[in-house]
Amino acid sequence: MKHIFLVVIIIGLGILTRAQKEYEVSSDGTNKILKGMISRDMLENDTAFKWFHQNQAGYTPNAETVAILKARGPEVRFIVFGGTWCEDTQNLLPKFYLLLDAANIPADQVTVIFVDHQKKSVDHLPEDMGLKSTPTFIIMKGWKEVGRVVEYGKGGQWDREIGEIVSAKF
Repeated sequence: MKHIFLVVIIIGLGILTRAQKEYEVSSDGTNKILKGMISRDMLENDTAFKWFHQNQAGYTPNAETVAILKARGPEVRFIVFGGTWCEDTQNLLPKFYLLLDAANIPADQVTVIFVDHQKKSVDHLPEDMGLKSTPTFIIMKGWKEVGRVVEYGKGGQWDREIGEIVSAKF
């Protein structure tokens, strides 16, 4: 547990200083694969990721979750694991960003780490944090994990589940 806490602090410091922008680019023959910490701009502006804008269309953020996130905003941090090759990530991550926009959650409170098909990244953080599936949305209070939503969540309403975790833990 101390190791996970230390890794999260290191990532946080890297984000705060903007010194760490480490990622790798490869291909699986079909998809452009990013591994490592990535930014929203990388997805929005790369024509290889047309799915980003397409999968935002028609989504309206859950109003209850938006209200909860707005109320708790400064305290909430997210670590999101995903894969550019993963259809669930392609579907949910663009919507997640719309949810954050609606709740005015700033970019510096979100760390997105992409993995390859084997759930590996440029560091050992996916293994250290027990990543099993993508996407995984980890909700942090300070630098401590208080909950996570894996893929579509337990009941298929990932955004409501994020709101429930934040409401219960903050």
